Amino acid sequence: MTSSKKLLVLALTLMSTPLLFAQHMSDAHIKAKAASNRVVYIDGRPESDSLRNRDRDSLRMVVEQFYYDQFRNSQDPDMPYFLFLSKGSELTLGIGGGVRMRAFYDWNGAMPSNAFAPYTIPIPADPANSRRFNATPSGTYFNVRLIGHNDVIGAYGLYIEADFTGYNGRDLKLKKSYAVVRDFTVGYAASTFSDPAAQPAIVDAAGPNNKFSNTNVLVRYMPCFGRKWYVAASIETPSTAIDASSGRVKAASNWLPDAAAFVQYEWERGQHVRLSGIVRSLSYMTLADSKRHTLPGWGVQASAVGKPESHITLYATVNYGHGYAGLGGDLLHGQYDLVADPTDPDALYAPAAMGWCAGLQYNFRPNIFATLAASQTHYMPRPGVAPAEYKNGTFACANIFWSIIPRVTVAAEYDFGVRKNFSGEHKAASRVNLTAMFTF
Repeated sequence: MTSSKKLLVLALTLMSTPLLFAQHMSDAHIKAKAASNRVVYIDGRPESDSLRNRDRDSLRMVVEQFYYDQFRNSQDPDMPYFLFLSKGSELTLGIGGGVRMRAFYDWNGAMPSNAFAPYTIPIPADPANSRRFNATPSGTYFNVRLIGHNDVIGAYGLYIEADFTGYNGRDLKLKKSYAVVRDFTVGYAASTFSDPAAQPAIVDAAGPNNKFSNTNVLVRYMPCFGRKWYVAASIETPSTAIDASSGRVKAASNWLPDAAAFVQYEWERGQHVRLSGIVRSLSYMTLADSKRHTLPGWGVQASAVGKPESHITLYATVNYGHGYAGLGGDLLHGQYDLVADPTDPDALYAPAAMGWCAGLQYNFRPNIFATLAASQTHYMPRPGVAPAEYKNGTFACANIFWSIIPRVTVAAEYDFGVRKNFSGEHKAASRVNLTAMFTF
């Protein structure tokens, strides 16, 4: 068994250990964030103290649940500070945002973009770009959340999020826009194949280099059974990355949606193990005969997050598939859903790839924690690949986060990455990341 597999087995074993303490420190921090809200009644507040206390307690439960969302990662926005509540508590509207500033310094090889992705490490090294300093407000955001109840459709929610990661890292870009009605989610939301909650807290925007956190327009059904088991199934708008550089083929339009599903066991809030999968349709056309071809793509992922001790949180993911690289991770930087068949210049095929990530978070206090994380992505095509082609990438980091008050956080991180090609050539790069986050 390889060292990486042993690490994942150890992490999953520790995660299955029951929590020995009454409250984990990260849960205490969530409670502190849930208490940092301002409630404004939009049509007159109830006169009774008991009714106001009831509203306050129910709102706190709603806010806490926001932080335990199945598809929320540590880099995602906080719950809006201002909560507008109707007098009868049928409707809650939250309007908020955040100012995020990142500064970083690269050495031993500068990344060509603001995200630290091992795939982009240049081989051979470019002496003109061996070091780089930059700072960016990218990641500054606005978000709106509405929660209500209707006698016909029952409980429902609406969510809109936009941040300044668009053109040149400063233009406003829609990140999410969806509605939740009972067990259904409809809109632009995180893919059912992803598990953002199982990704460790990382300062750099790229995160682990095996990360699948793509956002699609989808329809998802996700019921819960016995308060422990979740199942989900969705159809999602496809987006494919097909290599047509040979000039003998071209990518064809997508004509079938992706289908994704998962099954999850959650023994406590914020602690779960999940198995997810996705099936895709990948099409291309050969130019010689104008014939269209459709190949299947698929991916599977096992993921988990657990808190075996009041100071410790463990994270683990491992994924594998054929023709699923365009959904995220290091290989998202290329065209790896379909690539040229080395035995037939007029044919493409769906290559294999796999990745893993393991992370450990230690809370010194509820509002101060450090994370160690490592991840790898492996590209596994058929024999005959070019020597300069990417073979694997490794990412590792160590960081510390400090929430000075619940809505002001500063963090520092050291990132280390290695890219290795099929020729055996490899190159490492390093980065120091600093960030400050103010939310409202």
